[in-house]
Amino acid sequence: MHLVTWNVNGLRACEKKGFAEFFAAADADFFCIQETKMQPAQLNELKFSAEDRAVFWNSAEKKGYSGTAVWAKQAPLSTQMEMTTGGVSEEGRVITLEYPDFYLVNAYVPNVRRDLCRIPLRMEWEDALRKHLLALDKKKPVLYCGDLNVAHNPIDLKNAKANEGNAGYTTEERGKMTELLAAGFTDSFRLLYPERTDAYTWWSYMGRAREKNIGWRIDYWIVSNRIADRVKDVVIHSEIMGSDHCPVELIIDL
Repeated sequence: MHLVTWNVNGLRACEKKGFAEFFAAADADFFCIQETKMQPAQLNELKFSAEDRAVFWNSAEKKGYSGTAVWAKQAPLSTQMEMTTGGVSEEGRVITLEYPDFYLVNAYVPNVRRDLCRIPLRMEWEDALRKHLLALDKKKPVLYCGDLNVAHNPIDLKNAKANEGNAGYTTEERGKMTELLAAGFTDSFRLLYPERTDAYTWWSYMGRAREKNIGWRIDYWIVSNRIADRVKDVVIHSEIMGSDHCPVELIIDL
């Protein structure tokens, strides 16, 4: 089974930069995106369509902001948008799809902002998300993906020391990722590639960062520990443009 996650940083903009071509080439069983920046009424503005797949949208109330979507080759048993707690239920950040043998959770984790003013909200959200994942995991294994807005360890960003305490690399954010993994989940990329350096999924638009590969790995496929041995590969498609993030593909035997 092939699954893709990609923060497209505005689907209408990404559509003009090769989204449809990569979508077709990937031919993923599940294609998850974050930062759609769209309302349901704007879907008719897209030239792209995938009529052979079910699609699920969770849009933010605020126009041009946040939002998540999933295209699936197979219809789910059930769907859930957002969580019961977490403080930002109006921002379109979570989609949960239930299948016979697993749950798929696509999330766009809140950024703490440059001045770190959203750290308290982020901590509340992380606790709610972990509670949500653990409740699902009691029933069947979980595949959790998305822009998780944290570089977990120094190996996951280019200039770790210089970025200590900055948004995406604070002690608080990294600690919540550690807490999630300790609760029974696996970072699938690091499982397979524990020592791989210069493997990033996001680059600043400033200073030719992508050209120089000065990046951060903040987009993940997290899986329940009991299915971690079924992960066959995790591919970071850094060659795919169209956004400041690149797609990340999970290949798993489920």
